[in-house]
Amino acid sequence: MDSSRSGKESGDIAIPLREVKSSKSGKGAPPVVAATTVRLSQQPPVGGWKRGVGIIDLILRICAITATLAAAAVMGTTSQDLPFFTRFFQFQASYDDFPTFTFFLAGNVITCAYLVVSLPFSIVCIIRPHILGARMLLLLFDTLALALTMAAASAAAAIVYLAHNGNPNTNWPALCQQFDEFCPRVSGAVVGSFLATLILVVLVVLSAAALRRN
Repeated sequence: MDSSRSGKESGDIAIPLREVKSSKSGKGAPPVVAATTVRLSQQPPVGGWKRGVGIIDLILRICAITATLAAAAVMGTTSQDLPFFTRFFQFQASYDDFPTFTFFLAGNVITCAYLVVSLPFSIVCIIRPHILGARMLLLLFDTLALALTMAAASAAAAIVYLAHNGNPNTNWPALCQQFDEFCPRVSGAVVGSFLATLILVVLVVLSAAALRRN
């Protein structure tokens, strides 16, 4: 009873065979039939977990595309004009007034375009989970995209912090006290870019784990 239960748990298949033995007692004696059992172990499906990693990779890439596209779209359409202005002065804030925000927009657009291009390679890793070339390319360019997105989001976050709080030591005023629509939009764009950065970190870890198990 214990041996049959352990065989089921290990995934073995028992195949009954009959072994014919000749009797030594005489020529007319019937042969003796002895039953033997041959066990064939069931192998787990090859590449099953890697295919699962590839599916998660594809879903995360779509999420990162959404995050970077939303961050770039919000930043690129952010502009506010204050209602009070004079003949010579007009109070306006736009993303292109800050080179850091322009870099932020360019970095997220580049990352979003790369992620769109990487989707076919991610699908190939699902269909052929043991392929190494596509996985190596994804790991390399995911790392570069991570560095670019992190740099753009961090630089923009520093400007957003100054816009919200200012810096009395350098007479930097808190612009968000006047531009109450501009600052929430750029802050939301920075949050979306940091979300894409977190997803890229997970993608790099997944690719490295898949390569390590090859």
